[in-house]
Order: sequence, then structure tokens, then C-alpha cells
Amino acid sequence: MMRFSARKTTSGSRLSRMAAKAMAGSLLAVSLSSLSLTALAADLPEIESRGSLSVATEDNYAPFNYIENGDPVGFNADMLEELRQYADFDVDQDILPWTGLLAAVSTGQYDMALTGASVSDERLRVFNYTAPYASAQHFAITRAGDDSIQSVADLSGKKLGVQAGSVLLSRLPELEKMLRESGGELGEVVQYESYPEAFADLANGRLDFVIDSAVPVNTLVASKPDVFAKGPAVSGPGYVSWPMPKSSPELLEYMDGFLDHMRDTGRLAELQEKWFGESFPDLPTEPLTSVDQFHELQFSNMK
Repeated sequence: MMRFSARKTTSGSRLSRMAAKAMAGSLLAVSLSSLSLTALAADLPEIESRGSLSVATEDNYAPFNYIENGDPVGFNADMLEELRQYADFDVDQDILPWTGLLAAVSTGQYDMALTGASVSDERLRVFNYTAPYASAQHFAITRAGDDSIQSVADLSGKKLGVQAGSVLLSRLPELEKMLRESGGELGEVVQYESYPEAFADLANGRLDFVIDSAVPVNTLVASKPDVFAKGPAVSGPGYVSWPMPKSSPELLEYMDGFLDHMRDTGRLAELQEKWFGESFPDLPTEPLTSVDQFHELQFSNMK
């Protein structure tokens, strides 16, 4: 089984530097290219003039977007159909691999990404986000029946898995801080190219826990309750939303109006329950446009 560079490991003492470098490296190209090319992105007047909105989605991130029997399905597939009924212009969809999708939006090849994109400091320097539609708080996933993990303190020194180059990796210092405050320490970190590989290693006992965000955790545990269990939260609040270039403020306002419509009619909660296993009534209802605003929301919602 091929893993990211055969499997990358690191100790807790080097975690902060490693996480920062991982995110900086993966997003540098997006940031640099966007500085010179986001002017190509269309704002709402041009979209209305040409009669179509172009959106980029992915096809391998259940339950947000994935393919079933040859057709796109998932939360965002349903939201796309709702948007087509709401909008007075066409909505053209292209399905892209995740690698390169945000770069394609940042360079103006698409007007926005209609996919499951977590909000991060780095991405907020390139994109604006609509109001969140799902929680991206991070949780530990454990083996079903493993009673040794009941709280964050029980994660001290244990071997964990996470996806390489992900927002989850960049936020591991939050868990490191939680563990220090309880007198513990972060154990060995194993980076994986994909989550199915990490889950296989967890099921086989090669890992003690895996970290993922709320929605994928709920989906995994519901599908395999005899194999996996949802453990404690290992980060502060996080959000999933739709990013678009900062040069499209009117499009951001329009898409937030669409989300308001979905929220007011109750349809948003219905689709959240359908695909995520829960609704998220306490999410922010305003667009996310700056790192400072993101941090204020995180800290004000810390429990």
C-alpha cells in the first residue's frame, strides 16, 4: 500500500514547525498565483450578463461530493440543484480533482468552488467564504470498544494519523496545547496520502486514533459502528463553506442570500440532517472574509 512518502512521522516537539510548513507549502502557489490573476474572476454583474455561473466541484469527498452509479451525489450536489432553481442564470458545473481545484478558482477559471472546503487562515488570505454550512471542528476517531480513550488527556503519547497537507494537520498545535495543559504530550504523528489508508491502520491497531472533522467522523462512525467510535474534540470550532475570489464581493452577497433562503425555508437543515447526520443551527450566518474575523469566531465559541 503506497502512503505519502512511505509514511511521514514526527514527534510532538516538532509538530508546530511541521504543520506550519505543510500548510505554507501547499498554499503558497495558490496565494502567489491569485495575486496576479484573481482579476480574471467574474463578479455578479458579469455573471448575470453572460447568463451563467461557473462552479468547480470535486467527486471524492463523501458526504459533500462523490460519485455513485456514475452520477454526482452528496450534500453539495443537492445544494447545486437548489441553486439552479433559485438563480435567474444557468449554473455550469465542472468536476475536478481536489488537488488544483482551489488554484483553478483563485486564477479565475471558475467563479467559485461549490465543494466541502474547510476555512483556514491561509485560505482566507486568498478567498472570501460564504457563511458556513457545516462544522469542521476536529475529533479523534478511535476503535470501537477502546475504553482507554475517554478524554483529551487519554490521548497523551498515543500514535495518531492525519492526512498530509491538510487543514487538520495545520491545527494539530491546538491538540498539542490541550495535552500540555493536562500534563500530557503529543505522541507520534503519521501522515497519510488519503484517509482510507489511515482508517485501515487504525482498525488494524497500527494507530491509536485518527483525527478528522465533524462531518466525515459522523459519516464513518455511522457506516461502521462496530469498527470505529467518535472520540473527544481535539480543536476549537471550525467551519466548512464555499470559497470564491476576493474580487467578487457581489457574488459573495448573492450566494449568502441563497444560503439565507435555504436556512429560512428549513431546506438547509433538512439537507444537513440527510447528509451529515445532524443540523448545525449555531453556525455563524455571516460571510467569512478575514483571518481576524475567523479568529474572533473561533475564540468566542470556545467552550
